[in-house]
Amino acid sequence: MPTWRSTLTAAGIHDPRLRADHTHAARRVLRREPAPYLALRLLAAPPLVPWLAAGLAFMNRVDDVAETGTPAQRAAGLAELAEAVGSALRDGDSPDPLLRAYAHAVDTRALPAHWVTRFLEGAATAEAGFDGFATEEDFQAYLDAYAWPGVVAFTGLQYRGGPDAAQAAGWRRFVDAAQRVDFLADLAGDLAQGRLCIPLSRLAEHAVTRDDLEGARDTPAVRALLAAECRRARTALAAAGDLLDLSEPGLRPVVTTMAALMEHQLTAVERAGAGALRRDVGYGVAAPLRTLVRASVGIRRAGRTPDPASGPISTGR
Repeated sequence: MPTWRSTLTAAGIHDPRLRADHTHAARRVLRREPAPYLALRLLAAPPLVPWLAAGLAFMNRVDDVAETGTPAQRAAGLAELAEAVGSALRDGDSPDPLLRAYAHAVDTRALPAHWVTRFLEGAATAEAGFDGFATEEDFQAYLDAYAWPGVVAFTGLQYRGGPDAAQAAGWRRFVDAAQRVDFLADLAGDLAQGRLCIPLSRLAEHAVTRDDLEGARDTPAVRALLAAECRRARTALAAAGDLLDLSEPGLRPVVTTMAALMEHQLTAVERAGAGALRRDVGYGVAAPLRTLVRASVGIRRAGRTPDPASGPISTGR
């Protein structure tokens, strides 16, 4: 794995302040989501890593504000954040090093600002005011308003000039699959927090009530509902299979790894059955490690060798 300093240099980031800003953003990702951070550092082409790390840090910041506090606190926090982001994108500067890094990434990679604006607007509406889905159409509207723009505000930085229509549509299919798997894997935790992420219309189809799910009742109807949701997720995952060809070559090992981990997690949910109502279904430790090692070996065999001066994140100076 190349050093962080050489990774910043490979991306063309030479200014000391900007190097420190991107280091700050990457450290935030490392603390919050070590697995995606390691996937980027180990598998993505070094010139892409700082941009994507800044994008992931920004996406996480928006998610955190949209999910923390009372509805009024969320609204106020998102309004403040939207104003700060707008100023950073407009002026190329901010008191916040994370926003400086992200604004620099958006400017350098020429990501259309409408993806960022849509993401922030969706955070203030679809996410901050989330109260479940009545129908599949509501779920799709949530993806369009919040989840899809959020992913493109991050992954869109791989493309110079932003994704074209086909690439953006590929990430929309990916988001559909990822969100279904995530909702199923986090079903127990979401229910404990008062969030039900399965459309109510599908509960009605199986004669299942919210009380059945919150009570973790292992009944034939509950098992049938969860099995049907898993089949929908698996169909969506298959539909996103062309994303590899729509990604930049330097990010393809990461995309392959993400798909493998989603497949692993969905299989675990299927095996858990009604047990997914009692405990969230995580990746575990062994599966991500095996997947990362396998992908790293594949990269080495393909000819991309790690920088001999490998090491952890430094100050970037």
